[in-house]
Amino acid sequence: MAFEEKFLWTPAPIEVAGRRLKRYHVSADPAGIAAEVEEAAHAVLPELLPEPDGTPPAGFLVLHRGGDTGAYLNVYTWVWDNVLHFRGAAAGQPALDCPDLDPTNFVVQTRPWIGCVWELPPITHERDAWVRHMLLPEQPDLDAYLADSAAEGTTGGRA
Repeated sequence: MAFEEKFLWTPAPIEVAGRRLKRYHVSADPAGIAAEVEEAAHAVLPELLPEPDGTPPAGFLVLHRGGDTGAYLNVYTWVWDNVLHFRGAAAGQPALDCPDLDPTNFVVQTRPWIGCVWELPPITHERDAWVRHMLLPEQPDLDAYLADSAAEGTTGGRA
């Protein structure tokens, strides 16, 4: 199987259920992710968020449009001050128990998978940004964390 990098975009953060989430979009299509896929992903977001626990209400999501009919939503939320909580949903991918090929019909996933090779690059950046802006300073700076996203371009270099 030949491996090719995909494009990575960083749309503005959004607020959902009281949590502020940075956004990453991943696609092989240079046009990006269709608005209807993004809207459907945002509609399922509240189901993927954990209960508040006193940690600053923030995290990030990766919305990935696959090369076939699939769309994947990975939601990573900071909990317990320094732990990354994960929940995901998929659409249009029968292999993941999606009922049809519609990339807007998201189904919450129960598999313990945290992301594929194109979805994982933001995690390293987000770990470092959380430490830099929330754990190291005497006064955590949530706004600085939310403004600190991985660079747009591609999902990374070849290993």
